[in-house]
Amino acid sequence: MSLMSSSPYLAASLVADMLSISKRTLNQWAKNGKLSISKMSKDGVPLYHLDDLGRYDIVKWLGDSNWDVQSALNPLREYRSIELFAGGGGLALGLEKAGFKSEMFNEIDKDACKTLRYNRPQWNVVEGSVSEVDFTSYRGIDFLSGGFPCQAFSYAGNKQGFEDTRGTMFFEFARAVKETQPKVFMAENVKGLASHDQGRTLEVIKKVIAELGYYLIEPTVLKAMFYKVPQKRERIILVAIRNDLKSFAQHFNWPSPFTRVLTLKDALKKGVLYETDVPDSIGQQYPTRKKEILQRVPAGGYWRDLPDELQREYMMKSYFLGGGKTGVARRLSWEEPSLTLTCAPAQKQTERCHPEETRPLTVREYARIQTFPDDWVFCGSTSSQYKQIGNAVPVNLAFAVGKSLIGLLNIIEKESQ
Repeated sequence: MSLMSSSPYLAASLVADMLSISKRTLNQWAKNGKLSISKMSKDGVPLYHLDDLGRYDIVKWLGDSNWDVQSALNPLREYRSIELFAGGGGLALGLEKAGFKSEMFNEIDKDACKTLRYNRPQWNVVEGSVSEVDFTSYRGIDFLSGGFPCQAFSYAGNKQGFEDTRGTMFFEFARAVKETQPKVFMAENVKGLASHDQGRTLEVIKKVIAELGYYLIEPTVLKAMFYKVPQKRERIILVAIRNDLKSFAQHFNWPSPFTRVLTLKDALKKGVLYETDVPDSIGQQYPTRKKEILQRVPAGGYWRDLPDELQREYMMKSYFLGGGKTGVARRLSWEEPSLTLTCAPAQKQTERCHPEETRPLTVREYARIQTFPDDWVFCGSTSSQYKQIGNAVPVNLAFAVGKSLIGLLNIIEKESQ
């Protein structure tokens, strides 16, 4: 398959995203001849030709995609698994699609539990605090997963291990591993975990994983936009293998990328991701004055694109502070992946305005950007539905990681017989 579905020309914003540079840097490259603009779109957007991008490793990586082969990988047998902090089901749905059969999902949020039960009545959803769940009955499962909330840890004493994480959700995740002894476990978290508390949090996590008797594959940050997700979301993924099986770690491969980077248009319009345009659904609205101001923001733009008097009115005291605040008064663009979704699309610091209409994204638009299927129904109030979607692991990212984990468990299964 080709890197892009049709046109060999890529918009500047998409090129910047792919190369992990700012649009300002890309503009500078164009000025000094490092990377030439091929032509301008009818809307005046700089376009770059794929042939000029072929020398970049990320473009070669996408061009060498093994997505189709990886997607066809099936489990050699039914792998028993459980999931903690299941939320509205993004990770659960992606892992199910990859081939896992989960025996239990734990989640404390009532609406998220209703969502899981409504869509999958057969799932065993254990509602309540993870601290009150006894995991010993699941001992000997193949796999455990979950995205524990990131919290600072205590540094009482010199141990800095398992006991020092008491009172945090990671302690409960670690306790579940200790009680179940899975062959492999996977934890996911926000990209910021790597630098949280100046890196000390991750160091304690690594120490605890070793203390539990597991070999940790070096954690990596995966960019969702490379895994058939039309969003710039980044998540850190931790995969660990029980010490008696750690020789199999060499066979684990991080997922192959999809053949191209998808944009907001792919999420909301009929195409490679969905067979129809996005269906109508509930959503928040802007107050009148806010809507009047945001109407002046162009697609892909933000508050700096407003006339100065409107910048001052909208930003108030923040107008005089440093920093770009690029999420404020932000209108999305059809031609690039969505910004990372948050729990509230109308909130001032993290606006996610529709590219054409002056309104926040609807619940169904939110869900599509996270690659949930249209028939996955969210329960609870509008704000609760946004929260469940905003907190989720994108389904297709979970699917990609899930297939890598199936590949690892298949090798363990073959060699252990």
